[in-house]
Amino acid sequence: MSGGARLSICATLATLLASCSLLPLVDTSAWLLEAAILLTIQAAVGAVARRVPLARPLTIAAQALVSLLLLTVSFAREQAIGAIVPGPDAFKYFGLLLEAGGDDVSRYAIPAPVSDGIRLMLVGGALVIGLAVDALAVTFRSAAPAGLPLLALYSVAAGLSEGGLDWLWFLLAAGGYLVLLLAEGRDRLSQWGRVFGGAGRGPGRAPVGDGPSGATAPVRTGRRIGAVSLGIALVVAWALPALNGGVLGPSGSGVGAGSGGGGTISAVNPLVSLQNSLNQPEDRTVMTYRTNAEQTSDLYLRIVSLDEFDGTTWRPSVRSIGDVPSTLPTPPGLGPDIRRTEVETNIKAADWYSQDWLPMPYPASKVSIDGRWRFEEVGRTLVGDHGQTTRGKLYSVKSLVVQPTAQQLANAGQPPDKLLKEFTKVPASLPDVVSRTAVRVTRGAANDYERAVKLQDYFAVDGGFTYNTDVQAGSGSAAIVRFLKQKEGFCVHFAFSMAAMARTLGIPARVAVGFTPGSASGDGTYTVGLRDAHAWPELYFEGVGWTRFEPTPTRGFTPEYTQDNTPTDGSSVSAAPSESASDSAASDAPLPMESCSRQQRKEGQCAALLPTPDPGPQDDGQPVGSILLVTLAVLLAVLVPLLPMLWRLRVRARRLGSGGRADVDVAGAGLAARREAADAAGGLGIARDVRNDAYVTGPALAAWREVTDTAWDHGIAPDDSQTPRKAAARIVRLGQLKEPAADAVRRVAAAVEQALYAPRPQPVTGLGEDVRRVHAGLHAEASRMTRLRATLAPRSAIRVVWALAERRARFTAGLRARWTAARSRLSGQEG
Repeated sequence: MSGGARLSICATLATLLASCSLLPLVDTSAWLLEAAILLTIQAAVGAVARRVPLARPLTIAAQALVSLLLLTVSFAREQAIGAIVPGPDAFKYFGLLLEAGGDDVSRYAIPAPVSDGIRLMLVGGALVIGLAVDALAVTFRSAAPAGLPLLALYSVAAGLSEGGLDWLWFLLAAGGYLVLLLAEGRDRLSQWGRVFGGAGRGPGRAPVGDGPSGATAPVRTGRRIGAVSLGIALVVAWALPALNGGVLGPSGSGVGAGSGGGGTISAVNPLVSLQNSLNQPEDRTVMTYRTNAEQTSDLYLRIVSLDEFDGTTWRPSVRSIGDVPSTLPTPPGLGPDIRRTEVETNIKAADWYSQDWLPMPYPASKVSIDGRWRFEEVGRTLVGDHGQTTRGKLYSVKSLVVQPTAQQLANAGQPPDKLLKEFTKVPASLPDVVSRTAVRVTRGAANDYERAVKLQDYFAVDGGFTYNTDVQAGSGSAAIVRFLKQKEGFCVHFAFSMAAMARTLGIPARVAVGFTPGSASGDGTYTVGLRDAHAWPELYFEGVGWTRFEPTPTRGFTPEYTQDNTPTDGSSVSAAPSESASDSAASDAPLPMESCSRQQRKEGQCAALLPTPDPGPQDDGQPVGSILLVTLAVLLAVLVPLLPMLWRLRVRARRLGSGGRADVDVAGAGLAARREAADAAGGLGIARDVRNDAYVTGPALAAWREVTDTAWDHGIAPDDSQTPRKAAARIVRLGQLKEPAADAVRRVAAAVEQALYAPRPQPVTGLGEDVRRVHAGLHAEASRMTRLRATLAPRSAIRVVWALAERRARFTAGLRARWTAARSRLSGQEG
């Protein structure tokens, strides 16, 4: 096996071993097999390109092109041109997959399910790293810098992993890198011949370098150095406290300033995956709970509130956090005359659901949970400290069911100045159409409560808005304006728009994110799934506090205090505001519009409203066998048209010797070049005994054949009836060659005449450079189409067909001769 092939195999192996560090991040390892197959094909393309040989940039470009085709076949076949070539639709689909993969990464806990987006990120990332490693270590023969992309791949995996086997993945990645360095070292040593060692000779000891033991001494030394380096790296990483939580440690990080009771929190926007959760084909269970509440319509499981709007997005403000008190403080603004009921809810989070914020009913009065949790008072939320998440947590929450009347909300007083200033702030970039629409919709309202109800009804009932999770997401000013114009969106658009419009009217508002109450099960528990993810606005009324509103049609449950003819006895319809409940309600016979209540109209039970369409089927991915077959078809479709060009490049390299990068002399002419020279001599009409001298004069004859074939590729057909000198003059005339290309043709012709007819031919140097000058001269004088054909479809490639036909004729003649001889022997025996 050649050194280049060995290096290529080691580079692929190193990439695969480093990719193993990604295994703990997902729940299946099937993607690694797919990555291994594609990496092998990528490396094979590089080996073929270097064998031709192609220039180094062209080799990398060929590998990148084939890698793109492989990814297209694996992930975007339906969007590609002819199921192979990536077009605009394929690239757009790649972008959507990467965006979906990013959302999946932010939503799922480790190990995450391998969705198409995550699979593209894993396989595509491995191919990119593999291409970088192969280019550095094999194409440019510099294995040491190839450790940088391998380190980047491992660092990403170690930074996300939460397991305790990071040291194992480090050993695999480092081991692959050391194997790559070892292969490069062996290749470099082999180019210097025997290894010389400094040890003296003793009695009975073989000379150093004369046997296998001497040749492998540096290899053994390199192995020892590598093993010691790995051991030191692991020991230092464990011994130094400053390295805790680094690439070898767990990935959790805290949100507070130390372990005391102070600190601040700046939250990541939790809305990044809300739309994707609503569009999931499988409604995975997020949590289950039991409650002693008489009804669950108001038992929204709130995660966090978004109270800062800067014109581009809604986000949580930077807040102070502290220890969780045994009893949470009274909610701000809640007066003593407001009816309330304390209920208890026991919640069990799914083992896969990892969330920094703790979902719980609002407003909570007491939380019982194990672990490291901190309390943020303004938003009344609990957040995990130093890597604490909700995964598999079982906890109990006591919360208040606040039941204000419409009259109490209408009589609400003026909010405190500080709260009013903070929660009515809107950015200067908010278009005027938002405030104008808010004023128009609430025209005739006597107080803030009536304005809030009119805003809610405008979005949920009267404004002609449609719930659709497939629209473009967004939370900034432009998204709000687009939503008001198109009147189509999902809960994020409804909540953000109502909160922004309420602020323009001087009503304190923020957006809450969490889950609707879910669906009731037969055993008295409730199940909350991904599709129950939701966002809703909270408006502040002095004496009542932060109050939930529900502007999203067909989602959630409209609060009693915003409905017409609100019952005064506290009775209400017990309904879980989940998509499944809405679907079952929508399946009933539509009601006449005039007999619909606000809630029935909101849930789509009236004849004037249409049901929301179900999401379409999802692609489950391609099997490995299909990927292999299509990959083979792609390689054939790409390589077959390029075979003439590849053959021509290979022949030129063989004729010029050393891959076409250096001149050959008599001693350096290989067997293949000498046979080529013998064929050239035969083409010139030289007798058989002279053709045998081609083993001595081979370089000149091979150079002349290359000149005539190059001229043929550029439209000047060879004429074997002419002498080399006349043929050279013909090439100069028809090719319109100028100096120094014309002199180069004459020098090659003179060299071949001297080689063929001189009594004692002498070697001629510089033939390789002369051939290159001829090629450059012909290429410069030819038209664009002639140059393109000479490169992609060279005419001299017909020699392959001639050679095959000649071999076939010789083979047939040999069979016929053996058959005739056999018959003659049989006839002689019979006689």
